Amino acid sequence: MKIVLATENKHKIEEMKTYLNNLPLEILSKEHFPKITLEETGETLRENALQKARTVAKTTGFWAMADDTGLFVEALDGRPGVFSSRYAGEKATYKENVEKLLKEMRDVPEKDRGAFFSCVLALVHPDGREVVVEGRLEGVIAKEQSGAKGFGYDPVFWLPDRDCTLAEISLEEKNKISHRGRALFKMKGILEGLIKMEQQ
Repeated sequence: MKIVLATENKHKIEEMKTYLNNLPLEILSKEHFPKITLEETGETLRENALQKARTVAKTTGFWAMADDTGLFVEALDGRPGVFSSRYAGEKATYKENVEKLLKEMRDVPEKDRGAFFSCVLALVHPDGREVVVEGRLEGVIAKEQSGAKGFGYDPVFWLPDRDCTLAEISLEEKNKISHRGRALFKMKGILEGLIKMEQQ
């Protein structure tokens, strides 16, 4: 069974492949189909994930899986949310996004720094079959960056139960507890069912 990961983010591709590597899948990525343009014009993570997966499934003729992930901060009324990857501008770097977030949170007291990551995964087949799952991870926005193992907002996403940021744990550990790991856990079960059906 072939599946195309509908993302250009190499960090996400690495996480997804690591999680799904023990399934009998031929995993392709957007790199194999460079002419495909992925757009995110939806108002929700779900809409964006489905938009990308539908585009890739229709163009390639294979199952396509896409994610959209957002950081939702209570003190900022849910921002950056669906705009997390371009919070500091359309071509913003991880560093610029994090710096903007820390600046906006500078005077927010400890008790009001709650936040959560949400990852929505969409799996789409060219024949119209679609599955959507979500994974969440609760945490706190730290006052400064710490750790170099993650990406995006990981260095400022504090995990109170582990007394560290998401960027201070290994990829293996991150895949067990993260928002994307939780969404992938749900999707892996669905993929296992689809693989069995195709093998019958």
